[in-house]
Amino acid sequence: MEQHIGLIIAIVIIAIPIIWVVVTYNNLVKLKLLCSNAWSQIDTELKRRYDLIPNLVEVVRGYAGYERNVLQTVTEARAKAVASTGSPASQARDENNLILSLRNLFGVVENYPDLKASQQFLKLQSELVNTEDRIQAARRFYNGNVRDFNTMIQSFPSNLIASVFGFVAQEFFEIEDSVQRMAPAVSFDK
Repeated sequence: MEQHIGLIIAIVIIAIPIIWVVVTYNNLVKLKLLCSNAWSQIDTELKRRYDLIPNLVEVVRGYAGYERNVLQTVTEARAKAVASTGSPASQARDENNLILSLRNLFGVVENYPDLKASQQFLKLQSELVNTEDRIQAARRFYNGNVRDFNTMIQSFPSNLIASVFGFVAQEFFEIEDSVQRMAPAVSFDK
């Protein structure tokens, strides 16, 4: 009887660490897959935006043909963002340039009341705003998963399993929005 108790205790002492390693490894794999899935959602929304931009540029070109510099900047920024397949940080840089060029494009639109009233332009603008909202939601979801994954691989004792199996920290996808960081200009002049 005492042998059986000793054997059971030995099995439990061996089994608990093995179970902990397996559970921790599986949690790390799950979190990494969540990060990959969330990134693919961002990628899908970015592609949707890339598909909308040429249509938007064509509509604006019809009304504001001589604004070639702005239109060319948007087209080039879109091409660069489409081709960007690097890390989230490098892709975010290209997205920042695209967002800035789109803001410039919408600034040009302000000078063309007929364009602002065009149903085709309004529809494309609405779809682009909707897509931007979806990109932000997907980015928050991705960054939340990256936060959870990075926390787990940096926390003790799960960091031991992460280092043994080669799990490395993921990059956040952060788009710099300089306009949101600036104080709004308030003027009562007309």
